[in-house]
Amino acid sequence: MTWYNASKGWVITATRAMAVELAPFQVRVNALNPVAGDTPLLKTFMGADTPEVRAKFLASIPIGRFSTPQDMGAAAAFLCSDDASMITGVALEVDGGRCI
Repeated sequence: MTWYNASKGWVITATRAMAVELAPFQVRVNALNPVAGDTPLLKTFMGADTPEVRAKFLASIPIGRFSTPQDMGAAAAFLCSDDASMITGVALEVDGGRCI
């Protein structure tokens, strides 16, 4: 998990640095930080995949569910839209409130 977590930190730092470097060219750079989704990697995060462990993990997400590809797609579509034309250098938490 150390290198996985370190890579996420790098992505946030790189996003901010690239946003500053590319802003003069009207290029916006943002990142998405999702909460865990129901993927094969989920077991690694939880340690085990049992109904009890899932319930405990879901209890830590205020919205009460794992992320979906649709959640990530909607966030990405917003950041790519003209409505987000003044947003650059952010790492958007798409996490159902887990990081609050």
